[in-house]
Amino acid sequence: MPSSSTLSGGPAAKVSAESIQADGRTYEELRQECLKKNKLFEDPDFPACDSSLFFSQAVPVNFEWKRPGEICKDPKYILGGADRTDICQGQLGDCWLLAAIASLTLHKETLARVIQPDQSFDRGYAGIFRFQFWQHNKWLEVVVDDRLPCVRNQLVFLHSADNNEFWSALLEKAYAKYIYTHTHTHTHTYSITSSAESEAQTASGLVKGHAYSITGLTEVDYIGKKVKLIRVRNPWGQVEWNGPWSDNSREWSGVDKAEKTRVLENSTDDGEFWMEFEDFKANYDRVEICNLTPDSLMDDTKKKWVVNVLEGNWIRGSTAGGCRNFIDTFWTNPQFKLKLEDADGDGRCSVIVALMQKNRRKLRKEGLDLETIGFAIYQAPNDEDHLEKDFFRFNSSKARSRTYINMREISERFSLEPGSYLVVPTTFQPHIEADFALRVFSESKAEAMYSTFPAVYLSLFLSLPMDLSLFLFVFLCVCIYFSLSLLYVFNFLNRTVQVDNSGMIEFQEFKVFWEKLKKWMMLFLSYDTDRSGRMSSYELRLALKAVGIQLNNTLLQLICLRFADKKMEIDFDDYLTCIVRLENMFRKWLQITKIHYFFCR
Repeated sequence: MPSSSTLSGGPAAKVSAESIQADGRTYEELRQECLKKNKLFEDPDFPACDSSLFFSQAVPVNFEWKRPGEICKDPKYILGGADRTDICQGQLGDCWLLAAIASLTLHKETLARVIQPDQSFDRGYAGIFRFQFWQHNKWLEVVVDDRLPCVRNQLVFLHSADNNEFWSALLEKAYAKYIYTHTHTHTHTYSITSSAESEAQTASGLVKGHAYSITGLTEVDYIGKKVKLIRVRNPWGQVEWNGPWSDNSREWSGVDKAEKTRVLENSTDDGEFWMEFEDFKANYDRVEICNLTPDSLMDDTKKKWVVNVLEGNWIRGSTAGGCRNFIDTFWTNPQFKLKLEDADGDGRCSVIVALMQKNRRKLRKEGLDLETIGFAIYQAPNDEDHLEKDFFRFNSSKARSRTYINMREISERFSLEPGSYLVVPTTFQPHIEADFALRVFSESKAEAMYSTFPAVYLSLFLSLPMDLSLFLFVFLCVCIYFSLSLLYVFNFLNRTVQVDNSGMIEFQEFKVFWEKLKKWMMLFLSYDTDRSGRMSSYELRLALKAVGIQLNNTLLQLICLRFADKKMEIDFDDYLTCIVRLENMFRKWLQITKIHYFFCR
């Protein structure tokens, strides 16, 4: 079921992390077990063997898996602080990851959350280390053992400039495990590609197709004028720019000696270099900025944004309606209510809407990639649940994403008047399936929620004691599961006409059944426009609403998967079976609700 949560601030907030370990055990539980048994941890989820190393086929190298204590005499988790010089790329082509880690070292509070600096190889050591990664607005905890692949007693992959420091090597292993477990396959992900396969050094010293970190900005006085410089780092820990303003370039002779000393900071061949900003723009074609929240980039900002997170999916045949160009199905997309109440100083509300596709990396092996996505925001009536086709036909959006694009995440900032709004995230084409997360950032308190849970059932839940509400919710889920199961076969006629559950039908009961049947038939004909005996599964929501049944998107998706064919159509028999099953299920459920409500009172 689509879910929502509200957070204040960004990922640096001290919230608990969710373990991704297959057995669900936490770092501390695993560590204590190892200490009790007096043995070092060996991770069953990410074994120390060749199958964890190779993407497609093995290479003719004899790898040895060694713990840090077997590589050097006095291993340290962190030596003299964790900084960007600890990031030296090995044989993996993961410069994109290492550039991000190097940038992360400049933000100590967030770095501490990721690498957990209180770990060590001393007292309490059990061969297990933990790291935390931020994904889809929550922290995930990844534990690994400290066995690392080596050749001739040297680390093969990421390593520190200090041979006895291991936090960066273990962090890379933890991220490899995270990718490995989240692909739900054993197509080996530690060894992604060889860096030599895709990266070639140019005459200027820069490397094509390579990711760098931006580590500093400054201005210097050069022959009477101000020059803007940018500091860049190669995660290889070597191979630098050799053009203007490089470490030994002639331009530095025109800079005051004290200023030169301040800027260069005993510069060596460590992969880090300065270049003029204009040269930077000429040589790099993309810059990615990661900002944890929409707050000011300054750490001392006092005003924090409020974040509402909602999750959902587009399912073919029910909720994958496509963009506004496809008006017949656009309204079937997931809809989210947004209520803005507290205006800013200018009488308007500042909001940022961010739409992210989830888990697309693991689908690449199935030939799927990022979908083309966007969203629209509409002024919404206060008391409507899921708005229908006519609303979108005659009402224009108040705001929308600038374009539809095949990116992992798109975001826009808006200034809206206080009021009720509807956010509709979509793919560009209809019938496209994907999972998504929708985040709404607001400077003042805002309420965001999923829009289709039936209000009548919600009010019944709220009027009951909490423990009974929980019981009824679980009971309803079980009923729905069994009523939609292919194995749950029952006699159509009995389920239709046994109004009083007596096993017999009387004349009055037959009249009830006959009136319902006529209504259902006429309703089906109103959607069977070509008289083919079939209706579009996208129209099922309206048909069910017309007979008094409202479902949230998750239940509607399950029903369409059960009754719709490959053309996303439902024939009359399945349509009738669906309505009868749902009506009987809800009638039974409401009867039970009334009985329990009576006893509770």
